[in-house]
Amino acid sequence: MHCDIYKFPKHDEMYVYIARPNYPNDTEELTDWLGVLPKELRASLGEGKFILHLDLDETPKLARVDKAEVLAKLESQGYYVQAPPQDILLRQAQNRVKDSQDKRYD
Repeated sequence: MHCDIYKFPKHDEMYVYIARPNYPNDTEELTDWLGVLPKELRASLGEGKFILHLDLDETPKLARVDKAEVLAKLESQGYYVQAPPQDILLRQAQNRVKDSQDKRYD
């Protein structure tokens, strides 16, 4: 299974894998690959930046996620969202709270 991986500047360490089951025969025309994402999710992510194309059949393992889980999601829904690790999520939440408190007293 081939897939494209995107990152999103608004979300540190969040990556979205988009299935490319017909690769390389799907490159003839321009396609909005992120169009498989639900509207609400896509809107919350902001503008995606293409990172790399990956052949999962040739990749023995992935860094932070289970390859079998990624493949299952790509086959069932066409995308997989890799959330940031818990420590990064906690840091992001703490920064948002601090920012909102700082703005309250501006």
